[in-house]
This record gives sequence, structure tokens and C-alpha cells, in this order.
Amino acid sequence: MLFPDYRPRRLRQNEGFRRMIRETRLSVDDLILPLFAVEGKGVKNPIPSMPGQFQLSTDHLVKTAGEAFELGIPAVMLFGIPDKKDPLATRAYAKDGIVQKATAELKKKVPDLIVITDVCLCQYTDHGHCGIVEGRVIDNDATLDLLARTALSHAKAGADMVAPSDMMDGRVSEIRNLLDEHNFSNTPIMSYAAKYCSAYYGPFREAADSAPKFGDRRTYQMDPANSLEAIREVTMDVEEGADIIMVKPALPYLDIIYRVREEIDLPVAAYHVSGEYAMIKAAEKMGWVDGKKVMMETLLAIKRAGADLILTYFAIEAAKEIIK
Repeated sequence: MLFPDYRPRRLRQNEGFRRMIRETRLSVDDLILPLFAVEGKGVKNPIPSMPGQFQLSTDHLVKTAGEAFELGIPAVMLFGIPDKKDPLATRAYAKDGIVQKATAELKKKVPDLIVITDVCLCQYTDHGHCGIVEGRVIDNDATLDLLARTALSHAKAGADMVAPSDMMDGRVSEIRNLLDEHNFSNTPIMSYAAKYCSAYYGPFREAADSAPKFGDRRTYQMDPANSLEAIREVTMDVEEGADIIMVKPALPYLDIIYRVREEIDLPVAAYHVSGEYAMIKAAEKMGWVDGKKVMMETLLAIKRAGADLILTYFAIEAAKEIIK
């Protein structure tokens, strides 16, 4: 089809035509809101590097989650910031841990909201790594039991779904087996399957107080240069029993989202991470971009690449734009 016989602009000339042929649509149903839970009451600590985001005590957490649910957002992802840390991350799997308490309260106050819990140890260890440390080495196999115990404690508290983000080899099968043994076979696993060792996580580590005290996470998170490896990681997690797989970060890895979507037939999630959020907010504050338009274009790009679900700190703002 060549000009002048074919004129693509014919179907762009008004909003009605553009709506009729739109290939990708962003829905409130696609959004998951990450939230940071802290101990206490009446706590709403601003996160300086993430304007509009807060560390929330359970009472404020319930209010924010309720607002999201009223807008049609179906799910939240809970991250916990404990009052104590130690080498074995004991507050991660404690019955009265912050995520466990927040989950129970959310399911009590907003019962139809899907509560997904992040399963990792980095917020709970005094060294800030996602696994048990022997010397200065992360011990993969010694970590698996603690991750599974954490996931089980979340399920017992009422979590609708658990989401291991640690990137230890074999953790999906370990979690699946323990959940099944304790009659939680209906609790799905959303695996951070292709999680890259990214510089875009900086603001999150401030928000969750989870920066490693030594070294970095390159021995367990993926090299940003690799894409074939992402397919191997995803395939392994699918075979181990993951129900949803995730690519993280989202925008710098749209090619990975696309490849994963082409390779597997499970739902694909993408995490629009803290650094991506912070850059848009900073550019908006400087007057360099229209923040709302860049937000929506960014989320649409993630959806267009193949993501079925998008975890984003913009969830409430985006939902308001979608439904207005």
C-alpha cells in the first residue's frame, strides 16, 4: 500500500476514528499499587525521592488501599519495614511481622482487594542482602527455607498471592511445595522471574531501608546485558510452579517483556520501578515534561510491549486519568 492510494492519516483525523482503531488499551484492571508498611499508628512518612509516596502505618495503609480499590485498582503489593533486623531476617516470617499484620488488617477492612505480598529478606536482614550471608557470600540453598517460611506466614495471615523477589535459584518450587503441604495450594505465586541488577532501584532502597551494607546484588540479580538468560530464568520459574511471572524493571527492559510474552503463555507482569517513577516526577517538577501525559504514555508502552499487569507507584494517579 503506497501513497496516494493509501493515506494512513485518514484514520487519524478525529478522536472517533482514533478510538476505533486503537490497538492497545490501558485498563484500571491492569494496575497493581505497591505500598510500604511500617509499625506504629498514625505514621505517614514521606519518601523524599518518591514524591507522593509514603511509609504507612496500618491505619493509613488501609485508607490508601481503600482509595485504590474504590478507583477500581484490583490489587496492592505489600512491602514491610520491620522494627528490628538481624542476620536471619526473623521478622520476615514472624507471625506478628509488619506484613503479616498489615495483610490481616487489609483483608478485614477491604476484603475484596487482592493483597499480594513481596517475599524477600533484604528489608529484614541487618546486612541488607536478599539471602543468608556466609562470610561475604550469599548462601542460596540456606536461604530457600526462610523464603518459603516467609511466604507461608503471609498466606496464613490472609495474603491472596505471594511474590518472591529475591532471585535465589529454586525458590519458587520451595515455596510452592511448602504452601501445598500446609493446604495453601490455591495461593498463587507471582515470581520476579527476570529481575535485573538495576540502578533504577535507588529510591526504593531508601523507601524500604534495604540497601546492602556491603557489595551489591550482581551475584543473584541479572546482568542488564542479558536477554537469553531472562528466558531461561522465566522458563525455570514456570516449570517450578509460578502462576504469573514478572520482568523488573519495566521501561528499560521493554524488549525483555516482549520476548517473554512471545515465549510463554502465563500472565506477564512488569514492575515500573521507583527510579522510573522518580525521574518522571523530577522532570515534571522542573517543568520539562507534562507529568500526566508522560505517565500515561509510559504505562501504555509497558502494556504495548506485552505486560498483562503493571506494578506502578502511579497506579492511583493513572486510574484517575483512565476513568475520567
